Amino acid sequence: MTHTPHGAHLIAGERVLNDAKFTSAPAHGPAHHFSEGTPEHIARAAEAAEAAFWSYGYSTRDTRAALLDAIAAEIDLRGDAITAIGTQESGLPEARLIGERGRTVGQLRLIAEHIRKGSYLDQRHDPALPDRQPLPRPELHMVQRPIGPVAVFGASNFPLAFSVAGGDTAAALAAGCPVVVKGHPAHPGTGELVGDAIAAAIASCQLHPGIFSLVQGSTHEIGAALVTHPLIRAVGFTGSLRAGRALFDLCARRPEPIPFFGELGSVNPMFILPAALAARGEAIAQGWAGSLTMGAGQFCTNPGLAIMIDGPQADAFATSARAALAEVQAQTMLTDGIANAYRAGRDRVAQCAGVETLLATDCADRLATPCLYQTTAATWLNTPHLAEEVFGPLGIVVRVRDGAEIVAVAQALEGQLTCSLQMDADDFALAQRLMPVLERKAGRILANGFPTGVEVAESMVHGGPYPASTNFGATSVGTLAIRRFLRPVCYQNLPADLLPQDVHQR
Repeated sequence: MTHTPHGAHLIAGERVLNDAKFTSAPAHGPAHHFSEGTPEHIARAAEAAEAAFWSYGYSTRDTRAALLDAIAAEIDLRGDAITAIGTQESGLPEARLIGERGRTVGQLRLIAEHIRKGSYLDQRHDPALPDRQPLPRPELHMVQRPIGPVAVFGASNFPLAFSVAGGDTAAALAAGCPVVVKGHPAHPGTGELVGDAIAAAIASCQLHPGIFSLVQGSTHEIGAALVTHPLIRAVGFTGSLRAGRALFDLCARRPEPIPFFGELGSVNPMFILPAALAARGEAIAQGWAGSLTMGAGQFCTNPGLAIMIDGPQADAFATSARAALAEVQAQTMLTDGIANAYRAGRDRVAQCAGVETLLATDCADRLATPCLYQTTAATWLNTPHLAEEVFGPLGIVVRVRDGAEIVAVAQALEGQLTCSLQMDADDFALAQRLMPVLERKAGRILANGFPTGVEVAESMVHGGPYPASTNFGATSVGTLAIRRFLRPVCYQNLPADLLPQDVHQR
């Protein structure tokens, strides 16, 4: 199935065209023209979302769950067309897009099932104690309530799972919050198709069309207009530290500041402890190389640092990692801009004093090839930019003197999405020293695995201390993601007929 984009915004169920256009830049296949969003489009979408909230925000959990299931079904109906244009725009392999669509519809259905149960509302009830001395206690109910219209920014590296119908949109809709999506210009045709699927689901469920809008655009102006619109109550964002921080600051400077839930960047360090390094260093090196180059290294959980104690076993690890990376062919990156940024990051690392190049590769245009470097803990600790994310297949081996220096490197880390431990039984004492540090540094800690691949599940945390994300208490993956778009309300001595219906469905 093929899809020729119509190039329109989708605002409250209506296709809206305008004269100003931008042109897509696909990895292969034809380019298409798309309407360029304006602040006026954002205002129209936000106003429609606010109008929809007065019904959708007070709808039943079953109604919202049915909508999420309907969206999943409509996306699957367009599956072949989504895969076709998604591969053209992103350069990602067909199998990756098919798998990502499965993840996208899977998380919609998981969240639908979760909200039907109602446990996410964290309800609490204190019965009245009229005879309590010295003062009676009133009856108190507490329940989580939706906050209002939510802005969502599509991500460049996941055209489906973190974009128009991704986790942020699914969580907001589950909470009862209408959504205004700013589509990512790297894959506007894919976003358009998914937006049409959401609109079809809303219509089939006979809900207010203002529940969802998609405004396309390639300028910073439209993003700024979205996060500063007074009707928007929160923002979900996945992207670069620079862009996310700029939007975060705009949210904070509003007359009424709003929460910005941004997932911004991480180097996801892997600590290879001595017994594991001695027993299976070669296998760990090969696994690391595979994780590091998966999807051209364009995963937010890409493990960019491998930290180990110096010595012959570290030499063997570096040799094995270099050999594995040298076999990896050039891969297409998501955009020309991302490819240019990767090369700039590579050069910045390579030119740093105290950094040794283990594998230098050259790549041009939109292609990426892996690079490998090594340095000492002293150099890493004294060179802040070595701890910054390079978005692509680049790894740095950090050699430390002993266990104490491993802990020192861990303590110097900024916030991370993940930290990984490669360890055997004889490593437990050192791992126990590391655990209190890693718990303060990351949202997810792994043992004997690699962080690429984020399970969509009840227990998942995809977030972490800044700069991994802007809110260390939140996750953008898993059912806990819903809580970002809710706030607790306490009801004191209210008659039963005035309480939210969720209170009666405990």
